[in-house]
Amino acid sequence: MSRSARSRPAVLAALVLATATLSGCGLSIPTDPSGTLAAVEGGTLRAGVTPNGDFVEVSGDTPRGIEVDAIRAFADSLDAEVEWTVGSEEALVRELENGGLDLIAGGLTDQTPWTDKAGVTRPYAEATAKDGSTLKLVMLAPLGENAFLSRLETFLSERSTAGAL
Repeated sequence: MSRSARSRPAVLAALVLATATLSGCGLSIPTDPSGTLAAVEGGTLRAGVTPNGDFVEVSGDTPRGIEVDAIRAFADSLDAEVEWTVGSEEALVRELENGGLDLIAGGLTDQTPWTDKAGVTRPYAEATAKDGSTLKLVMLAPLGENAFLSRLETFLSERSTAGAL
């Protein structure tokens, strides 16, 4: 019997033990290392928005638009209030990286340059650009906060399927 054939049962036993140990610890996947989803649920969703046509319009203190409505509905689904921050994409991404925001919206597309600085949702809707091209819309979340990102993607997908966005 080869050495690798003899070690297979040991490797399998180690994997089973590790799985059982992690399951017993209450580990869930996906997870949020910084606890974004847990902090937002029943609390405050800190949303950054940048003005961009019908997606996000800002006049006065309260933003409005298609994506603003979606963010409000997402917050409602988490029993959370929304705290708005308006700014440029760059300023908002910096704030997201520093832990001051939970998501960013503003007509962002799957071609966003911020993929190394933020978690990007799967495209949840399409829009037509002035040149006739198709834009695939996304939102940004804190990098690595996968439970939050997953919940946001699921919400946006269900909302899009229902024709609400």
